[in-house]
Amino acid sequence: MKLSAPSPSLDTRCVTVILLVMGLSTPGAAEITSLDSGNIDDVLNNAAVALVNFYADWCRFSQMLHPIFEEASNTVRQEFPEATQVVFARVDCDQHSEIAQRYRITKYPTLKLFRNGMMMKREYRGQRSVVAIADFIRQQQVDPVKEMNSMEEVNTLDRSKRNIIGYFEKKDSDSYHAYEKVANILRDDCTFLAAFGSVSESERFSGDNIIYKPVGESVPDMIYLGSLANFDLTYAWSQDKCVPLVREITFENGEELTEEGIPFLILFHIREDGESLEKFQHEVARQLISEKGSVNFLHADCEKFRHPLLHIQKTPADCPVIAIDSFRHMYVFPDFKDLSIPGKLRQFVLDLNSGKLHREFHHGPDPTDITPGQEETGEEVASSPPESSFQKLAPSETRYTILSRDRDEL
Repeated sequence: MKLSAPSPSLDTRCVTVILLVMGLSTPGAAEITSLDSGNIDDVLNNAAVALVNFYADWCRFSQMLHPIFEEASNTVRQEFPEATQVVFARVDCDQHSEIAQRYRITKYPTLKLFRNGMMMKREYRGQRSVVAIADFIRQQQVDPVKEMNSMEEVNTLDRSKRNIIGYFEKKDSDSYHAYEKVANILRDDCTFLAAFGSVSESERFSGDNIIYKPVGESVPDMIYLGSLANFDLTYAWSQDKCVPLVREITFENGEELTEEGIPFLILFHIREDGESLEKFQHEVARQLISEKGSVNFLHADCEKFRHPLLHIQKTPADCPVIAIDSFRHMYVFPDFKDLSIPGKLRQFVLDLNSGKLHREFHHGPDPTDITPGQEETGEEVASSPPESSFQKLAPSETRYTILSRDRDEL
């Protein structure tokens, strides 16, 4: 989507939301920080929580949001007066297109939440009103770590959720501060708990430590063996445990996943077909762990996503089916039965990274892949490409993807 050329028709690219303004008054002197390439890193890195309005002046929805955003900032500032506790900021995306590109902004206005400089996966999607925005910020100030008063509480944990428990001698320690920071970032993905002092003493035989309790009653705990005071190591370990390697895509989370800006590798399967999902998860972990962060590994309900399947000439009766959604086209993995062939799934993803899937989609198989007498076809199949780095695909190109048909349902 091209973001730079303003025209009357471009208003249609703004977020199509109903702006219900509740309790608005004439805004006072709002403390909104204007961000540019010179100050953005410093401002965001020093803010415990920052809500950033990415806007374009030609967009009427952006214009309507400005006074609401300013009044919300005033309301929040009265409750949280410390300068770096909560920051309201804005980016003029026409003037600073490089920032818009950096954070993958494709619609206006977009409200992104940051914690200590790290952009959260979920942008603000609530009502565009003073009350709703202020309530959202209040929610972000709630301590994500539940303190345990007895070790008996471990036995009553909800094992249908992912739980991380920290055992610390005291709250005022580098170890706990790093843990608390991790919990703030991953609060939507895991339940975080902590015990201190005499309550945690029986679990601190080797010092402060944290454990992960996976989903399921009989699944063994996992212990973090790195330095607790090292935020980067603690965060990387916790993220690996809290965010599954293969996630389910639904109409509720589809747009959020799309905004992460990386292609999808999707298994379409019948919901009751746990065997195919388990096999897919195993092969992703075995063949593609190095691609984590470059590709989103997902699974989808064939029945719910039958329309996307039709566009790749498949129906639920053909499931399980594996496909890549590149945000330009969808490409089909030749045969699910080939999934366990060593390197086959990985090669399919590398075909995308090298541009070969896109090339063959339009022009047929590469000449080097055609045996004598074989006709060129335009089928969406993968074959062996040279490895190359991931190419960013332009979101402005006309395309069909898994969500484009049903985007208004999200």
